[in-house]
Amino acid sequence: MEVCPEYANFHPSKTFQFCPFCGAKSFKWDGEKSHKCSACGKRLYTNESAATVALITNSKGELLFVRRKFDPAKGMLDLPGGFVDLGETGERAIIREVKEELNLEVDELQFCGSFPNQYLFGGIIYFTLDLTFICKVNDFTLLRAADDAEECLFIAPEKVNLDEIGLGSIKEIVKQVVKSK
Repeated sequence: MEVCPEYANFHPSKTFQFCPFCGAKSFKWDGEKSHKCSACGKRLYTNESAATVALITNSKGELLFVRRKFDPAKGMLDLPGGFVDLGETGERAIIREVKEELNLEVDELQFCGSFPNQYLFGGIIYFTLDLTFICKVNDFTLLRAADDAEECLFIAPEKVNLDEIGLGSIKEIVKQVVKSK
Protein backbone atom coordinates (compact mmCIF):
# COMPACT_ATOMS: atom_id res chain seq x y z
CA MET A 1 0.00 0.00 0.00
CA GLU A 2 1.32 3.39 -0.94
CA VAL A 3 1.72 5.71 2.02
CA CYS A 4 -0.15 9.02 2.10
CA PRO A 5 2.51 11.69 1.37
CA GLU A 6 1.78 13.59 4.59
CA TYR A 7 2.47 10.39 6.58
CA ALA A 8 5.77 9.46 4.88
CA ASN A 9 7.96 10.29 7.90
CA PHE A 10 5.75 8.19 10.20
CA HIS A 11 5.98 4.92 8.28
CA PRO A 12 7.31 2.00 10.39
CA SER A 13 10.34 1.84 8.07
CA LYS A 14 11.36 5.26 9.40
CA THR A 15 10.22 4.97 13.03
CA PHE A 16 11.44 1.52 14.11
CA GLN A 17 15.21 1.53 14.59
CA PHE A 18 15.90 -1.01 17.31
CA CYS A 19 15.07 -4.71 17.32
CA PRO A 20 12.26 -5.39 19.84
CA PHE A 21 13.68 -8.88 20.44
CA CYS A 22 17.37 -8.21 21.19
CA GLY A 23 17.64 -4.40 21.26
CA ALA A 24 20.26 -4.20 18.49
CA LYS A 25 20.26 -1.24 16.13
CA SER A 26 20.58 -3.65 13.20
CA PHE A 27 16.83 -3.65 12.56
CA LYS A 28 16.38 -2.99 8.84
CA TRP A 29 13.26 -2.53 6.71
CA ASP A 30 13.05 -4.93 3.74
CA GLY A 31 11.39 -2.32 1.52
CA GLU A 32 8.11 -4.19 1.45
CA LYS A 33 6.46 -5.37 4.67
CA SER A 34 8.85 -6.30 7.45
CA HIS A 35 11.93 -5.49 9.49
CA LYS A 36 14.68 -8.05 10.01
CA CYS A 37 17.39 -7.92 12.62
CA SER A 38 20.82 -8.91 11.32
CA ALA A 39 22.00 -9.53 14.90
CA CYS A 40 19.40 -12.09 16.07
CA GLY A 41 17.78 -12.95 12.72
CA LYS A 42 14.21 -12.32 13.88
CA ARG A 43 11.65 -10.64 11.63
CA LEU A 44 8.75 -8.32 12.53
CA TYR A 45 5.98 -7.89 9.96
CA THR A 46 3.93 -4.74 9.48
CA ASN A 47 0.40 -6.00 8.83
CA GLU A 48 -2.93 -4.28 8.71
CA SER A 49 -4.90 -4.11 11.94
CA ALA A 50 -8.59 -4.97 11.85
CA ALA A 51 -11.06 -2.19 12.53
CA THR A 52 -14.83 -1.97 12.15
CA VAL A 53 -17.21 0.59 10.69
CA ALA A 54 -20.99 0.75 11.18
CA LEU A 55 -23.47 1.94 8.58
CA ILE A 56 -26.59 2.81 10.57
CA THR A 57 -29.56 4.58 9.01
CA ASN A 58 -32.73 6.02 10.48
CA SER A 59 -36.25 5.76 8.99
CA LYS A 60 -35.47 8.71 6.65
CA GLY A 61 -32.45 6.91 5.18
CA GLU A 62 -30.02 9.29 6.85
CA LEU A 63 -26.65 7.87 7.85
CA LEU A 64 -25.49 8.09 11.46
CA PHE A 65 -22.16 9.93 11.81
CA VAL A 66 -20.07 10.84 14.83
CA ARG A 67 -17.76 13.77 15.29
CA ARG A 68 -14.35 12.60 16.49
CA LYS A 69 -13.41 13.68 20.01
CA PHE A 70 -9.69 12.88 19.64
CA ASP A 71 -6.94 12.82 17.05
CA PRO A 72 -6.42 11.66 14.47
CA ALA A 73 -8.96 13.86 12.68
CA LYS A 74 -10.30 15.45 15.87
CA GLY A 75 -13.51 17.38 15.17
CA MET A 76 -14.06 15.72 11.80
CA LEU A 77 -16.94 13.48 10.77
CA ASP A 78 -16.53 9.73 11.06
CA LEU A 79 -18.71 6.65 11.03
CA PRO A 80 -19.10 4.70 14.29
CA GLY A 81 -16.60 1.92 14.84
CA GLY A 82 -13.13 1.14 16.08
CA PHE A 83 -10.37 -1.42 16.43
CA VAL A 84 -11.01 -5.13 16.84
CA ASP A 85 -9.61 -6.36 20.16
CA LEU A 86 -7.38 -9.43 20.37
CA GLY A 87 -9.46 -12.60 20.07
CA GLU A 88 -12.58 -10.67 19.06
CA THR A 89 -14.54 -11.21 15.84
CA GLY A 90 -15.42 -8.29 13.58
CA GLU A 91 -19.08 -8.88 14.38
CA ARG A 92 -18.53 -8.72 18.15
CA ALA A 93 -16.30 -5.67 17.73
CA ILE A 94 -18.87 -3.62 15.81
CA ILE A 95 -21.62 -4.49 18.31
CA ARG A 96 -19.30 -3.42 21.18
CA GLU A 97 -18.16 -0.23 19.42
CA VAL A 98 -21.74 0.88 18.62
CA LYS A 99 -22.68 0.34 22.27
CA GLU A 100 -19.58 2.19 23.56
CA GLU A 101 -19.82 5.16 21.19
CA LEU A 102 -23.58 5.56 20.79
CA ASN A 103 -25.25 3.59 23.59
CA LEU A 104 -27.21 1.68 20.93
CA GLU A 105 -27.99 -2.01 20.54
CA VAL A 106 -27.38 -3.57 17.13
CA ASP A 107 -30.37 -5.78 16.30
CA GLU A 108 -29.06 -7.17 12.99
CA LEU A 109 -25.88 -6.80 11.01
CA GLN A 110 -24.61 -7.71 7.59
CA PHE A 111 -21.05 -7.53 6.28
CA CYS A 112 -20.77 -4.88 3.57
CA GLY A 113 -17.09 -4.81 2.52
CA SER A 114 -13.56 -3.95 3.57
CA PHE A 115 -11.55 -0.79 2.99
CA PRO A 116 -7.84 -0.18 3.68
CA ASN A 117 -6.89 2.91 5.67
CA GLN A 118 -3.90 4.67 7.19
CA TYR A 119 -4.30 5.88 10.75
CA LEU A 120 -1.64 8.20 12.16
CA PHE A 121 -1.48 7.93 15.93
CA GLY A 122 1.31 8.56 18.41
CA GLY A 123 3.90 9.26 15.74
CA ILE A 124 3.42 6.04 13.74
CA ILE A 125 1.14 4.94 10.92
CA TYR A 126 -1.20 2.09 11.68
CA PHE A 127 -2.40 0.40 8.53
CA THR A 128 -5.97 -0.77 9.07
CA LEU A 129 -8.49 -2.85 7.20
CA ASP A 130 -11.89 -1.39 7.99
CA LEU A 131 -14.51 -4.16 8.07
CA THR A 132 -17.77 -2.42 7.24
CA PHE A 133 -21.15 -3.66 8.46
CA ILE A 134 -24.70 -2.53 7.76
CA CYS A 135 -26.16 -2.39 11.27
CA LYS A 136 -29.88 -2.31 11.96
CA VAL A 137 -30.92 -0.48 15.09
CA ASN A 138 -34.59 -0.56 16.08
CA ASP A 139 -34.52 1.86 19.02
CA PHE A 140 -32.72 5.21 18.86
CA THR A 141 -34.21 6.63 22.08
CA LEU A 142 -31.00 6.03 24.07
CA LEU A 143 -28.69 7.50 21.39
CA ARG A 144 -25.90 9.60 22.88
CA ALA A 145 -22.31 10.38 21.99
CA ALA A 146 -19.86 8.63 24.33
CA ASP A 147 -16.34 7.14 24.41
CA ASP A 148 -14.38 8.81 21.59
CA ALA A 149 -17.43 10.37 19.89
CA GLU A 150 -17.99 14.05 20.64
CA GLU A 151 -21.33 14.28 18.85
CA CYS A 152 -23.64 12.06 16.81
CA LEU A 153 -25.76 13.26 13.93
CA PHE A 154 -27.82 11.90 11.05
CA ILE A 155 -26.99 13.19 7.56
CA ALA A 156 -28.44 12.15 4.21
CA PRO A 157 -25.51 10.38 2.48
CA GLU A 158 -25.80 12.49 -0.68
CA LYS A 159 -25.59 15.69 1.41
CA VAL A 160 -22.37 14.78 3.22
CA ASN A 161 -19.45 17.08 2.50
CA LEU A 162 -16.55 14.66 1.99
CA ASP A 163 -14.11 17.40 3.08
CA GLU A 164 -15.65 17.18 6.57
CA ILE A 165 -14.69 13.49 6.85
CA GLY A 166 -11.30 13.00 8.47
CA LEU A 167 -10.24 9.50 7.42
CA GLY A 168 -9.61 8.26 3.88
CA SER A 169 -11.39 4.92 4.21
CA ILE A 170 -14.50 6.61 5.60
CA LYS A 171 -14.63 8.94 2.58
CA GLU A 172 -14.46 5.87 0.32
CA ILE A 173 -17.18 4.07 2.27
CA VAL A 174 -19.50 7.11 2.08
CA LYS A 175 -18.81 7.43 -1.68
CA GLN A 176 -19.85 3.76 -2.08
CA VAL A 177 -23.03 4.33 -0.04
CA VAL A 178 -23.97 7.34 -2.19
CA LYS A 179 -23.18 5.43 -5.39
CA SER A 180 -25.39 2.50 -4.34
CA LYS A 181 -28.43 4.73 -3.76
